[in-house]
Amino acid sequence: MSESTLQLLLIDPQNDFCDLPGAALPVPGAVAGLQRVAALIERLGPRLSGVHVTLDSHQPLHIAHPHGWQDANGQPPAPFTQIDADEVASGRWQTRDPAERARGLAYVRALEAGGRYRLVIWPEHCLIGGWGHGVQEDVHQALNAWGRAQGRQVDFIAKGGNPHTEHYSALRAEVVDPTDLDTAVDVRLIARLQAAGTLLVAGEALSHCVASTLRDLLEFWPTNRRQDLVLLTDCSHSVPGFETQGEAFLAEMRAAGVRLAASTDEL
Repeated sequence: MSESTLQLLLIDPQNDFCDLPGAALPVPGAVAGLQRVAALIERLGPRLSGVHVTLDSHQPLHIAHPHGWQDANGQPPAPFTQIDADEVASGRWQTRDPAERARGLAYVRALEAGGRYRLVIWPEHCLIGGWGHGVQEDVHQALNAWGRAQGRQVDFIAKGGNPHTEHYSALRAEVVDPTDLDTAVDVRLIARLQAAGTLLVAGEALSHCVASTLRDLLEFWPTNRRQDLVLLTDCSHSVPGFETQGEAFLAEMRAAGVRLAASTDEL
């Protein structure tokens, strides 16, 4: 492929996922990994014809945040609690808003039926407008320098704004809300990504948002072009406690024909 068709898809390079003081959901190794991404952007410079950056974007009230749920005593679940459909059906956990209870049960059932994840209650993270929502500083500087030097705009993609569904993948929500087109398959983003001759993929976290995005992308990516997808394994890390899922995802991608590489390799 022509060098001019090299592009980068960077998943959620945000402060709240960095192993930094004050981060809501720190991922070990994230700062070093994102510094490698920044160095990659600087090194590739004019070879990059496009850079796509996803931003997890939430408000406090969300189905995967503590204050979306309560127990029989009105207490929210602790962060990292996993809630299954049986617990919702039995009343062990209920949505804080009584009007949302049937919808909450239907959501958890649909999430489990999808086979990827159970409902995890995460600490409030990537709250819109706050420090945690912002891009890690080294990456932020590298993106701005690339934009100035190349006369291009970074393609920022917000995800996660719908409070009724999780949006790990950049391409669609885990459970589509039929009333919200932003949760459906993003065909325009897929088209932009497919325009790349080679698409580099990196970001946080490997076990969740990177995994969901790349799995979804493979559904729409030509089978004979899977080697044109390159997952930068030294630039993505798993959420603590989910390392096994991250390793299984890497094995799955390798078996699917996706290239696994380091950011320092010849790309």
